[in-house]
Amino acid sequence: MLGTLMFISKLIMEVLPNVHLLGMFTMLFTITFRKKALIPIYIYVFLNGLFAGFNMWWVPYLYIWTILWGITMLLPKNMPKTIACVVYPIICAIHGFAFGILYSPAQAVMFGLDFNGMIAWIIAGLPWDALHGVGNFCAGSLILPLAELLKKLKVSTQY
Repeated sequence: MLGTLMFISKLIMEVLPNVHLLGMFTMLFTITFRKKALIPIYIYVFLNGLFAGFNMWWVPYLYIWTILWGITMLLPKNMPKTIACVVYPIICAIHGFAFGILYSPAQAVMFGLDFNGMIAWIIAGLPWDALHGVGNFCAGSLILPLAELLKKLKVSTQY
């Protein structure tokens, strides 16, 4: 269900270029469910490929969300709220700003780009990565309150 929520949120947000809730959901689920967060992340990745086509654009999705998951896993579990409310949006934003850089190795391999071609590809995408980073920062401001809510719901539903 959470992976489907990620996918549906992406479809709804497609009217805004490179602005979505995927980074926020990735961090939120990782903070709440830790290793089990990989399940909704990869359900989202699969659904994205299923509905939009398993093509070359999809290959980086196999690792790009896992990078954000891994970084989030490295954050302290009991980070003080005063720090978390700053760190979570910043990490989410950095992932958005770096999306083209993270995506570029797969592009270089699949399209036979040399290092200069890969750098040119990254530079051409900088305006989109800027939008992505700003959107992720805004969405990232929801991580802490939603994580607190999700943890309470998780505890209240356990028997």
